[in-house]
Amino acid sequence: MFGRQRFLAAVNRERVDTTPVWFMRQAGRSLPEYRALRERHDFMTVATNPDLAAAATLMPVDRLGVDAAVLFADIMLPLASLGVPFEIRPGVGPVIADPIRSEADVERLSLLPAREATPYVMDALRVVKSELGERAALLGFAGAPFTLACYLIEGRPAREFPRAKALMYGQAKIWHQLMEKLTFVTIDYLREQIVAGADAVQLFDSWLGLLDPVSYADCVLPYTRRIFAAVTPLAPTIHFSTGTASLLAEIADSGCTAVSVDWRLPLDAAWDEAGPTVAIQGNLDPSLVLAPWPAVESGVRDVLKRASGRPGHIFNLGHGILPETDPEILARIVRLVHGES
Repeated sequence: MFGRQRFLAAVNRERVDTTPVWFMRQAGRSLPEYRALRERHDFMTVATNPDLAAAATLMPVDRLGVDAAVLFADIMLPLASLGVPFEIRPGVGPVIADPIRSEADVERLSLLPAREATPYVMDALRVVKSELGERAALLGFAGAPFTLACYLIEGRPAREFPRAKALMYGQAKIWHQLMEKLTFVTIDYLREQIVAGADAVQLFDSWLGLLDPVSYADCVLPYTRRIFAAVTPLAPTIHFSTGTASLLAEIADSGCTAVSVDWRLPLDAAWDEAGPTVAIQGNLDPSLVLAPWPAVESGVRDVLKRASGRPGHIFNLGHGILPETDPEILARIVRLVHGES
């Protein structure tokens, strides 16, 4: 199988010749060629220039031999559809100068089509698609409404996002108005990525682990279900979150094709919790990849052993690659997974 065929078969829980593998944040700071690119261009320039974004996207396919290329972009880009300016501050992350705090703030948000607000994303996907062929699947992605709401309300990254959660708990009308708009924008953004050539898309709900099961069911899950109901018929969908062991069954029932799990549960336990109707992506601890190779090899073999050759396993980390990671270790992981599964 070529990488694209292998990934698509696995995400649809079909038999594969070997386990497909890719890494979140694989097009990033661990690669010297990416660091060289960033010496010439800042992050947002790379993310919003189709040729530069395509070049960054292809780097890990060329160097590591992964089975999927994930578009180089940022989860905040769809905020352009809402008319919300933001900046990515080095060492801080996304910063919004005028955060959402009131009903009037929500009402002033626009709803521009993604093809108008973020045309560079779709153009980058088309460039990558033309270059990839069958070597690897092309993955698009979006930030989930809850995670984007956290940034929109807080205005910047925070450990617990207290302002966002307080609004969710205490001002339900504003919360749901905001989530409605974010859901509309997310569906449109993902659909346009699929039209532009994405073989599958991943929904990043990076901060979902902040919620208890009741709050998740009441305030987030209905919107996640709506997104997957609209998008999954068009292409396979992957749900990503961390720290959500208590939510796995509900996540698996949200309508996604696959669930990406972190390292806090062994892969077999996470798969049992998610159930047999979804594929599983994961779940090596990114910090383990910084250890000497014998420890990395042991960890990789343990993940594969727990997968037990069941159809539907996509090997990945439980979160993104850390900047200090040696690319040669990543390439060895790819070779080991392909050779042992």
